[in-house]
Amino acid sequence: MNYQDHATKYLYLRPLTSKRTTEIAHEFLKNFLEQGAPQILQFDNGREFTAKIIEELAELWPECKIVHGRPRHPQSQGSVERSNQDVENMLRTCTVVDNKSTKWSIGVYFVQWQKNISYHRIVGRSPCRTLFGTEPKIGLSSTNLPAEIIQKSSSEEDFENILQDNSEHNVDNIPSKKKKIL
Repeated sequence: MNYQDHATKYLYLRPLTSKRTTEIAHEFLKNFLEQGAPQILQFDNGREFTAKIIEELAELWPECKIVHGRPRHPQSQGSVERSNQDVENMLRTCTVVDNKSTKWSIGVYFVQWQKNISYHRIVGRSPCRTLFGTEPKIGLSSTNLPAEIIQKSSSEEDFENILQDNSEHNVDNIPSKKKKIL
Protein backbone atom coordinates (compact mmCIF):
# COMPACT_ATOMS: atom_id res chain seq x y z
CA MET A 1 0.00 0.00 0.00
CA ASN A 2 1.39 3.37 -1.01
CA TYR A 3 -0.29 6.24 0.87
CA GLN A 4 0.99 9.78 0.57
CA ASP A 5 -0.17 12.86 2.43
CA HIS A 6 -0.94 15.41 -0.27
CA ALA A 7 0.22 18.47 1.72
CA THR A 8 3.50 17.18 3.16
CA LYS A 9 4.33 14.45 0.60
CA TYR A 10 5.04 12.16 3.55
CA LEU A 11 4.82 8.59 2.32
CA TYR A 12 3.50 5.54 4.14
CA LEU A 13 4.31 2.16 2.61
CA ARG A 14 2.73 -0.98 4.02
CA PRO A 15 3.09 -4.59 2.90
CA LEU A 16 -0.33 -6.14 2.35
CA THR A 17 -1.30 -9.78 2.06
CA SER A 18 -4.37 -8.93 -0.02
CA LYS A 19 -6.41 -6.07 -1.48
CA ARG A 20 -9.30 -6.71 0.88
CA THR A 21 -10.89 -3.52 2.14
CA THR A 22 -10.70 -4.74 5.75
CA GLU A 23 -6.91 -5.15 5.65
CA ILE A 24 -6.40 -1.82 3.88
CA ALA A 25 -8.71 0.00 6.31
CA HIS A 26 -6.77 -1.43 9.27
CA GLU A 27 -3.49 -0.13 7.81
CA PHE A 28 -5.02 3.31 7.24
CA LEU A 29 -6.38 3.32 10.77
CA LYS A 30 -2.87 2.70 12.18
CA ASN A 31 -1.56 5.69 10.21
CA PHE A 32 -4.47 7.96 11.06
CA LEU A 33 -4.26 7.22 14.79
CA GLU A 34 -0.58 8.21 14.75
CA GLN A 35 -0.66 11.25 12.44
CA GLY A 36 -4.30 12.27 12.12
CA ALA A 37 -6.83 11.51 9.44
CA PRO A 38 -7.29 13.41 6.19
CA GLN A 39 -10.53 15.15 5.28
CA ILE A 40 -10.57 13.63 1.81
CA LEU A 41 -9.33 10.19 0.81
CA GLN A 42 -8.49 9.55 -2.83
CA PHE A 43 -7.63 6.25 -4.46
CA ASP A 44 -6.58 5.35 -7.94
CA ASN A 45 -8.87 2.29 -7.68
CA GLY A 46 -12.14 4.18 -8.22
CA ARG A 47 -14.95 5.62 -6.14
CA GLU A 48 -16.58 2.31 -5.22
CA PHE A 49 -13.38 0.95 -3.73
CA THR A 50 -12.74 4.22 -1.88
CA ALA A 51 -16.28 4.25 -0.51
CA LYS A 52 -15.84 0.71 0.84
CA ILE A 53 -12.58 1.66 2.56
CA ILE A 54 -14.21 4.75 4.12
CA GLU A 55 -17.19 2.66 5.22
CA GLU A 56 -14.81 0.16 6.86
CA LEU A 57 -12.90 3.01 8.57
CA ALA A 58 -16.18 4.47 9.87
CA GLU A 59 -16.96 1.14 11.53
CA LEU A 60 -13.51 1.04 13.16
CA TRP A 61 -13.47 4.73 14.16
CA PRO A 62 -17.01 6.21 14.13
CA GLU A 63 -15.87 9.72 15.23
CA CYS A 64 -13.66 10.05 12.15
CA LYS A 65 -15.55 11.45 9.17
CA ILE A 66 -13.77 11.27 5.81
CA VAL A 67 -15.25 11.84 2.38
CA HIS A 68 -14.03 10.23 -0.80
CA GLY A 69 -12.61 12.46 -3.48
CA ARG A 70 -12.89 12.29 -7.21
CA PRO A 71 -9.99 10.69 -9.02
CA ARG A 72 -7.04 13.02 -9.54
CA HIS A 73 -6.51 14.69 -12.89
CA PRO A 74 -4.09 12.96 -15.30
CA GLN A 75 -1.03 14.98 -14.20
CA SER A 76 -1.51 13.94 -10.57
CA GLN A 77 -2.24 10.37 -11.59
CA GLY A 78 1.07 10.39 -13.48
CA SER A 79 2.76 11.59 -10.28
CA VAL A 80 1.27 8.66 -8.37
CA GLU A 81 2.42 6.23 -11.05
CA ARG A 82 5.94 7.71 -10.99
CA SER A 83 6.00 7.38 -7.21
CA ASN A 84 4.90 3.74 -7.44
CA GLN A 85 7.60 3.05 -10.04
CA ASP A 86 10.22 4.82 -7.92
CA VAL A 87 9.24 2.79 -4.84
CA GLU A 88 9.35 -0.44 -6.84
CA ASN A 89 12.83 0.36 -8.20
CA MET A 90 14.13 1.39 -4.78
CA LEU A 91 12.64 -1.73 -3.21
CA ARG A 92 14.28 -3.93 -5.79
CA THR A 93 17.65 -2.24 -5.15
CA CYS A 94 17.26 -2.13 -1.35
CA THR A 95 16.29 -5.76 -0.84
CA VAL A 96 17.60 -7.84 -3.70
CA VAL A 97 20.72 -5.99 -4.84
CA ASP A 98 22.04 -4.34 -1.65
CA ASN A 99 21.03 -6.95 0.91
CA LYS A 100 20.76 -10.12 -1.18
CA SER A 101 17.32 -10.61 0.33
CA THR A 102 13.83 -11.22 -0.95
CA LYS A 103 12.16 -9.88 2.20
CA TRP A 104 10.50 -6.94 0.47
CA SER A 105 8.00 -6.72 3.35
CA ILE A 106 10.85 -5.41 5.54
CA GLY A 107 12.62 -3.50 2.76
CA VAL A 108 9.48 -1.47 2.12
CA TYR A 109 10.00 0.34 5.44
CA PHE A 110 13.58 1.28 4.50
CA VAL A 111 12.33 2.61 1.16
CA GLN A 112 9.69 4.63 3.03
CA TRP A 113 12.42 6.03 5.28
CA GLN A 114 14.63 6.98 2.35
CA LYS A 115 11.79 8.67 0.47
CA ASN A 116 10.70 10.62 3.56
CA ILE A 117 14.17 11.93 4.45
CA SER A 118 15.07 12.89 0.87
CA TYR A 119 14.55 16.37 -0.55
CA HIS A 120 11.18 16.75 -2.29
CA ARG A 121 11.09 19.38 -4.99
CA ILE A 122 7.40 20.29 -4.49
CA VAL A 123 7.64 21.07 -0.76
CA GLY A 124 11.21 22.37 -0.94
CA ARG A 125 12.55 20.10 1.81
CA SER A 126 12.19 16.52 2.97
CA PRO A 127 8.67 15.27 3.73
CA CYS A 128 9.95 14.40 7.22
CA ARG A 129 11.02 18.00 7.88
CA THR A 130 7.73 19.24 6.41
CA LEU A 131 5.64 17.03 8.68
CA PHE A 132 7.69 17.10 11.90
CA GLY A 133 9.67 20.33 11.56
CA THR A 134 13.00 18.52 11.89
CA GLU A 135 15.05 15.84 10.23
CA PRO A 136 14.81 12.40 11.84
CA LYS A 137 17.30 11.09 14.36
CA ILE A 138 19.37 7.99 13.74
CA GLY A 139 20.41 7.16 17.29
CA LEU A 140 23.96 8.12 18.25
CA SER A 141 24.77 8.65 14.57
CA SER A 142 22.73 11.86 14.77
CA THR A 143 25.03 13.36 17.37
CA ASN A 144 28.26 15.28 16.88
CA LEU A 145 30.23 12.51 18.56
CA PRO A 146 33.15 11.11 16.57
CA ALA A 147 32.67 7.68 14.98
CA GLU A 148 35.24 6.06 17.30
CA ILE A 149 33.27 7.12 20.39
CA ILE A 150 30.02 5.88 18.85
CA GLN A 151 31.69 2.55 18.04
CA LYS A 152 32.82 2.13 21.67
CA SER A 153 29.29 2.64 23.02
CA SER A 154 27.22 -0.52 23.28
CA SER A 155 25.28 0.24 26.45
CA GLU A 156 23.93 3.20 28.36
CA GLU A 157 26.72 2.79 30.91
CA ASP A 158 29.38 2.91 28.16
CA PHE A 159 27.82 6.04 26.78
CA GLU A 160 27.60 7.71 30.21
CA ASN A 161 31.26 6.81 30.96
CA ILE A 162 32.43 8.25 27.65
CA LEU A 163 30.46 11.45 28.24
CA GLN A 164 31.78 11.65 31.81
CA ASP A 165 35.38 11.15 30.64
CA ASN A 166 34.96 13.80 27.97
CA SER A 167 33.36 16.30 30.35
CA GLU A 168 36.32 15.89 32.67
CA HIS A 169 38.67 16.52 29.74
CA ASN A 170 36.71 19.52 28.43
CA VAL A 171 33.65 18.65 26.38
CA ASP A 172 34.50 21.46 23.94
CA ASN A 173 37.32 19.31 22.61
CA ILE A 174 34.91 16.76 21.16
CA PRO A 175 35.11 17.47 17.44
CA SER A 176 31.94 18.06 15.50
CA LYS A 177 31.15 15.85 12.52
CA LYS A 178 30.60 19.04 10.57
CA LYS A 179 34.19 20.19 11.13
CA LYS A 180 37.03 18.77 9.15
CA ILE A 181 39.47 17.01 11.48
CA LEU A 182 43.10 17.07 10.36
